[in-house]
Amino acid sequence: MLVIIAFTVCFLSIMKAYISLFWESENIHKIETLKGEDMGNYQIIATAAMGLEALVAKEVRSLGYDCEVENGKVTYTGDETAIARSNLWLRTADRIKIKVGEFKAFTFDELFEKTKALPWEKFLPEDAEFPVIGKSVKSKLFSVSDCQAIVKKAVVERLKKHYKRSTWFEENGSLYRIEVALLKDIATITIDTSGQGLHKRGYRIDQGEAPLKETLAAALVMLTNWKADRPFIDPFCGSGTIPIEAAMIGQNIAPGFNREFVSEGWNWISPKVWDEARNEAEDLANYDQPLDITGSDIDHRMVKIAQENAFEAGFGDLIHFKQMQVRDISTSKESGVIVGNPPYGERLGDKKAVEQMYKEMGQAFSRLDTWSIYIMTSNEEFEQFYGKPATKKRKLFNGFIRTDLYQYWGKRPPREVDQK
Repeated sequence: MLVIIAFTVCFLSIMKAYISLFWESENIHKIETLKGEDMGNYQIIATAAMGLEALVAKEVRSLGYDCEVENGKVTYTGDETAIARSNLWLRTADRIKIKVGEFKAFTFDELFEKTKALPWEKFLPEDAEFPVIGKSVKSKLFSVSDCQAIVKKAVVERLKKHYKRSTWFEENGSLYRIEVALLKDIATITIDTSGQGLHKRGYRIDQGEAPLKETLAAALVMLTNWKADRPFIDPFCGSGTIPIEAAMIGQNIAPGFNREFVSEGWNWISPKVWDEARNEAEDLANYDQPLDITGSDIDHRMVKIAQENAFEAGFGDLIHFKQMQVRDISTSKESGVIVGNPPYGERLGDKKAVEQMYKEMGQAFSRLDTWSIYIMTSNEEFEQFYGKPATKKRKLFNGFIRTDLYQYWGKRPPREVDQK
């Protein structure tokens, strides 16, 4: 009997130890899983203007994130740091959004229930301000205002249950702008992390009648073969956007370095994340890189505005602006790059004058055989007036205006002889 009792006690002790070890290992696994979740992995969307998706994708990959390219957007996965770095560094993207969910929705009931099923408490605190905007293309749910109202109601119902509230939310906290976008009956629901569009760099004090977006200006520079050690000219500088963007690229300055983003006020993104992202941008900037950038314009008022904007951007002494007609441009420098966004001549009264200007431009630039020239215009007869077919053309959109980037590649500079 004593032997049986001793065996039983020993067996129970072993089982208790085993169960304890098993339970502990399970808890360790749970803790590790929670830590992984706490780090935050989000589906990120960088929206892009038509024709710039590939360029945005190249920028995203240069930040170290694998991505997929779709019409109007680039999607990838990243944590809170990826959100901060994307906002700071992407020169050609329009906005950075978090995709909360994506699903088919043929009825308002489906839209409501599937929106309500999303983990909104993961993103929105109890005092969040969360307006809903929307758009619908080729979908059964075509009433945007109804879709917005339904999404709003679904989010409220989800948050009421989570925060145990029976009353409406005051919405007096940080801003979380929600968007419901319906395309062919697929609803994509996102939260905007940028606030103002990424083209708002913070340096534009004034502008002309038809300013070029900073994101498109940066794209025009990035689509050339320009390097910071080569001369750069914009003969139609307007308010100076292209030369300023070229200077930022030349010195590797993050375009969002001097502005704020709405997600900086979110309680689940630590201020340390933004501090580290900005410190990285500061460390990577090359403020000592010399630049040879010139902007000119026929309008002396625009030249003054360009100078003021350049000063605000920190390039007051680095970019040279002057009043000049394009036909008067000449230089003895070699292997430079010209990027221009001239008048398109779309207004009837301007047509003849613009065509004559294109002819004079072609004559002036014909002397710059080592220079590469990139001109964006919607005028389909540009090559005829310029007097030379382009090496290559690329379709772009300036707002809603379809344009072509006419590229004229200059002679390659001779290779430097190895002096070893």
